[in-house]
This record gives sequence, C-alpha cells and structure tokens, in this order.
Amino acid sequence: MNNVQYGKKGEDCAAKYIKNKGYKIVERNFTVKQGEIDIIATQKDTIVFIEVKTRHKASDILPSQSVGAVKQAKYRKVALLYIKMNKLFNRSCRFDIIEVCGGKINHIENAFN
Repeated sequence: MNNVQYGKKGEDCAAKYIKNKGYKIVERNFTVKQGEIDIIATQKDTIVFIEVKTRHKASDILPSQSVGAVKQAKYRKVALLYIKMNKLFNRSCRFDIIEVCGGKINHIENAFN
C-alpha cells in the first residue's frame, strides 16, 4: 500500500470515528487552489475543520507536530474560503487534528486557532 492509499485509509478511519461521536460530515477532501481540508463536519452548531494525519507506526514525533504555523495559516485560508463560498459567516468554527497511528486514533479538538 502506498502513502496515498494509506492516508486515504486513515481518513476513512477518522470519518467513521467522528460519525460515531455524533458529528455530521459535510464534506471530505474540500480542495481549492490554496489547499485542502480533509474533513469538514458539524458538531451541533459548530463547523469543524479536520486535518487527518496518518502514520504507519508510532515514533518520537507525533503526527500532529507536522502541522506547524505555516500549515495552520494555510488551513485558515482554505477554511475562510469555504465559509465565504457557503455563506456561513455567523457560525462558530474550530480546527481539529485527528492522528491515526498504528490503528489508534487520537482526536485533538481545538488544535489551533
């Protein structure tokens, strides 16, 4: 299995996980020229932009640590475009990261602002 296939499998696991937690998935792999958001979901009245990080096995570096300031800024820009395109100006939103590593899931809510 190549990295793209493995990443897709991780996204599928994350989607199933958040559905089981009561989230409603609105869109997967929302892509614009500025970038991509893996999963966009709602939890009650909150729009949740989710970045999924998948790794084959545990290491000293957590998958979420690969989402630094530059990537966070990029996700914020893409999320703002999504909000504008869908006229969701008065909705609260947050950014989560879901780590899928060796079959285990770690959900980090409000991972960054």
